[in-house]
Amino acid sequence: MSGVLVLVVGPSGAGKDTLLSLAKTRLANDPRFVFSQRYITRPLDAGGEDHLAISHEEYWRLRRGQRFALAWEANRLCYGLPLTVVDDLASGRVVVANVSRTIVDEARILFSAVRVVVIDAPAEVLAERLSRRGREDATVISERLERASGLRPRGPQVATIVNDGPIEAALGAFLVVLYDTAARVTLMARDPVAPSAAAAVAVAKRDPPL
Repeated sequence: MSGVLVLVVGPSGAGKDTLLSLAKTRLANDPRFVFSQRYITRPLDAGGEDHLAISHEEYWRLRRGQRFALAWEANRLCYGLPLTVVDDLASGRVVVANVSRTIVDEARILFSAVRVVVIDAPAEVLAERLSRRGREDATVISERLERASGLRPRGPQVATIVNDGPIEAALGAFLVVLYDTAARVTLMARDPVAPSAAAAVAVAKRDPPL
């Protein structure tokens, strides 16, 4: 039985952390879902998501030992997903992870079932949110906004949520994607051969930007 890895990507300030936190709370009692906690070379008291703080030295020791399911560098920091991701996928669960857009192609090679959710917002909204949260100086904010206008994941199984209004609306759209993904896992578990054609039709119908 194989689960699905849901990669949540998007520019800084789009609201990924907020949506992931809300969705995790909403789905806390649903065993079909796992929200992977990231290793980050950032102190716990630096703000942002609830992460596993790690030193640069420890990070690279673990990475050289292949102790991460996925690993990347971005925004002057190092990130890694724990190997428990592999076990959870093997048990047929939907694993939700906040990752960099630059790691999507590698993830598609490493894992058999990957879905991408792009959380986005207009540039002026991103700038206002980054300034308000006070974690970055003007130079870093400028760098993040420049990157936001660049790379966008492409290919199959990509859904886009524009988070520029009430957070409840974006959360609802996000939950729809997650519930749909879990339903596909259940369908494949019941009949691992026949649903492939049906899944292809479902992708074509249901995966345009939300």
